Amino acid sequence: MTYSGFVRWLAGAALAVSMTGCVVQAVAPVPEPVAVVRVTVAPPPLPVYEQPPLPADGYLWVPGYWHYGPAGYFWVPGTWVEPPRVGVLWTPGYWGFVGGSYVFHEGYWGPHIGFYGGINYGGGYVGVGFAGGHWVNNQFQYNAAVANVSVTNVHVYRETVVNNTTIVNNTTINNTHVSFAGGPGGTTAMPTPAETAAAQAPHVPPTPMQVQHLNDARANPALAAAQNHGHPPIAATPRPSAFTSPQATAAHGSPGAMQPASGAPPAREEQMRAARPPAAPAAAPPAVQPAGAPGAQPAAQKPAGQAQAKAQAKAQAKAQQQPKQKPKPKPKPKPQPKDEKDKESERR
Repeated sequence: MTYSGFVRWLAGAALAVSMTGCVVQAVAPVPEPVAVVRVTVAPPPLPVYEQPPLPADGYLWVPGYWHYGPAGYFWVPGTWVEPPRVGVLWTPGYWGFVGGSYVFHEGYWGPHIGFYGGINYGGGYVGVGFAGGHWVNNQFQYNAAVANVSVTNVHVYRETVVNNTTIVNNTTINNTHVSFAGGPGGTTAMPTPAETAAAQAPHVPPTPMQVQHLNDARANPALAAAQNHGHPPIAATPRPSAFTSPQATAAHGSPGAMQPASGAPPAREEQMRAARPPAAPAAAPPAVQPAGAPGAQPAAQKPAGQAQAKAQAKAQAKAQQQPKQKPKPKPKPKPQPKDEKDKESERR
């Protein structure tokens, strides 16, 4: 039975019941499954981070994004996710500037990639489509030039993609950092007919693991933009909600990226520089005597190091030398007493 046929049947049934004197209550409409998030503040720029390695064959990459909660914007780390079924791809959610506000459009799974604001999320999402891999005969093949694939027994190929993106050793660096479409400072991309058709076609909402990943990110204070200032310490995880995994990566410039050797808690680079003791001042070079000064010797005849050593030795010997003592004056001899003969001669 079609929807219009069901409506006609329901109206006829209500009329029949009303003729019997019974009362029929109105049926409440079914609410929309996706809540619209609308704010007046633009999301922070996208951070730069490395993609964790692929955990197992069949996982697909879902890039990180900024979401909004009671405490403001918070970062939902990028992660590897098991798709709900074979043959579907992930279209990321995005913020769009509409009517003076920023509205979040939820991501979804579908056979084709839809419009996601022309935002360069990295990891193969360069703004249009997906360059990180594709399905071939119910088997997903990964683009090793984009995806961090270290798992054996997976199908890979290599195709370098450059679109406002730099790829170095499986590290995707976003060169634009723009996190929303439209409005001042946003992207100017418009959906193509194929992207519009993909959005209007039947698709699958985020999986329960993705929803749990979102809720865990909202509850983590370290992921709040007000605390990490746009540099989340957990930027990407190997699996949903694996925030404490050793393979989780931090955004460049975030506290989580610092690993002090002393075991102290992570700190920003500026704080670590301020905590370091000041470097000892360099020793002043020895004074060089001018070539024309008295007693100076030509540099060619006496090297500077040898002259300095000789001067130090001379000063040390002079300091150790005892001062000369002046000789004491000899005492004058006392006059001898005159005898009787001398006295007699004096009388004469």
